[in-house]
Amino acid sequence: MSHQFTEQEINSQREKVFNENPSLELVAACKIGEGILRLSDDEKARYIDTYVHENVPISFFIPASGSGSRMFEFLYEFLEEPNDENRSKVERFLNSISDFAFFKQLPKDKQRAIKDQTIEFEEIVSFILNKDGLGYGHLPKGLIPFHNNDPFILNPFQEQLIQGAKLNNDKFSFHFTIQSAFEKEIRNGIEHIEGLSGTSYNVDFSEQSVQTNSIAFDKEKKVCFNEKNELITRPAGHGALLSHLNAIDEELVFIKNIDNLQHYKNSDLAIETWKVLGGLLLDFKTEAKKIYEAPSVQALLELNERFQVFSESQLNGIKTDDCIKSLLNRPSRVCGMVKNEGQPGGGPFWVNDNGVVTKQIVEKAQISMKGDQYRLMVQSTHFNPVMIAASSISLEGKKFDLTEFKDDSKFFVVRKKHHGKAIRFIELPGLWNGSMSNWNTLFVEIPSETFSPVKTVLDLLEEAHKG
Repeated sequence: MSHQFTEQEINSQREKVFNENPSLELVAACKIGEGILRLSDDEKARYIDTYVHENVPISFFIPASGSGSRMFEFLYEFLEEPNDENRSKVERFLNSISDFAFFKQLPKDKQRAIKDQTIEFEEIVSFILNKDGLGYGHLPKGLIPFHNNDPFILNPFQEQLIQGAKLNNDKFSFHFTIQSAFEKEIRNGIEHIEGLSGTSYNVDFSEQSVQTNSIAFDKEKKVCFNEKNELITRPAGHGALLSHLNAIDEELVFIKNIDNLQHYKNSDLAIETWKVLGGLLLDFKTEAKKIYEAPSVQALLELNERFQVFSESQLNGIKTDDCIKSLLNRPSRVCGMVKNEGQPGGGPFWVNDNGVVTKQIVEKAQISMKGDQYRLMVQSTHFNPVMIAASSISLEGKKFDLTEFKDDSKFFVVRKKHHGKAIRFIELPGLWNGSMSNWNTLFVEIPSETFSPVKTVLDLLEEAHKG
């Protein structure tokens, strides 16, 4: 059901779209010892012990509505307009097709024809992507089989549950944001795994509300309509999921992307890293609570020396005990940061906002591509792979309203095409960008091996995805 926008809502969005992206002022990239922690083996072991000892309820929060068709984009491109780049990808795909988990889902006659090379490429692709075959081009990414775990093949929904259970926590749950049209199929897959493993998982779902959608405008600033004379709208990005995160009450929430998985046999390091992130966050909150209950500037400085949370300008603004308490008593997050080796993703920066410098995860779209700001951007040594341990529980044990800690001015302007026509619309402040702008933030270096996203089906041929 579509949302009926008021004239005021339309004009408000139009003004934001044509005022362009709000600019950020980068002060410096966060680096090791300058905003990013590098933990010793002893520190990691201590935080794991904290996580295990505290045994607080946890919830995984996993956005999972993304389409699987993007994984096969090079196949679509090759069929439409072959070139050297997409041809080389197609050749690798065909030469390795029996290595993919989904190969087992092909009918036996097609498996034999592929091995005997008696089937046309177009027929293979058509069967994999179209609804009269496997239909992967029409499914969310989370329903596409990623891994062979003999004798089973597992999709990301199933594997997120299995790997999450390895955290050995007494109380854990999973929240996926999905397309409701696929909820029955997702639940069926989960029930199948529960039946095979004898484990019952606490899972719930939500769908991004159309009321958060953004209106599409053309370059003349007019609203755009489709062939049915209906207003064209677009989902407003991950920032629209803040209300979904806000509804979770657990002390610890682990936020991750649906496609960042390793094969079960290669997942121990990622599981250990989640424990480190969770234990670090719990330890920070314990130390912050001590200062909150007995405010001391010296104790705050010592806390910051250890965790590298606050900037000098934030600390210089401390004048009273109430200032200390206000600074500490906020939603908190520990964000894993991976060494930047050319991967896409937001980066950790010190950002100046009206004279106050804070730590933020910044997207490339938020940064000016000119002068000093661009030079600062390329100096970033790490990026955010979305392994975030978060807590929306106050130091008094009460639930925060997360909407009170977002920065509405940090939206994005997006330009795309709709049936060949250029459109533009806004995305809400990103979930781990502007929507968490006023959180207390710790950045910690984590192993690169914990980051193995599946953006294209060919990524499934990498070592992390092999059993």
